[in-house]
Amino acid sequence: MIISLGCDHAGFPLKFEVVDYLEGIGVKVIDHGSYTPEPVDFPDIAKLVCNSVLNGEANRGLMVCGTGVGASIAANKVPGIRAALCHDIHSAHQCVEHDNVNVMCIGAKIIGSWLAKDLIQAFLEAEFSTEPQFRRRVQKLHELELDMARYYKGQL
Repeated sequence: MIISLGCDHAGFPLKFEVVDYLEGIGVKVIDHGSYTPEPVDFPDIAKLVCNSVLNGEANRGLMVCGTGVGASIAANKVPGIRAALCHDIHSAHQCVEHDNVNVMCIGAKIIGSWLAKDLIQAFLEAEFSTEPQFRRRVQKLHELELDMARYYKGQL
């Protein structure tokens, strides 16, 4: 498994524990920053993480910011990305199982490192369900994304 990881300055302190945990369980990490505690804009980092997932460089993405909210908003602006803000175990696995989420966002100022590790484990171990209703719904998300792109280009 390869994870594309990104954080902003608020997520920077938790990043080291996340990287240590991932590497400790045999996950390769592509680190897109931040590399210092200096302020950065999370949309810039989210773009790098999401592109890494979309181009097949990474299996999934993980964003760590202060609350996870901004990272989730930014990641969900990227066509083909389904990002979820997860602060509980159930959401961390169900977002993949039901919605085929490919980027998980967590808030370093909301959760501690122990919970972050449990969330990451649940996220990485989850697989997208083969049940028709979940496949159908994710296909509809894809179609909605395409429709909205056509709408904004004046083609719909």
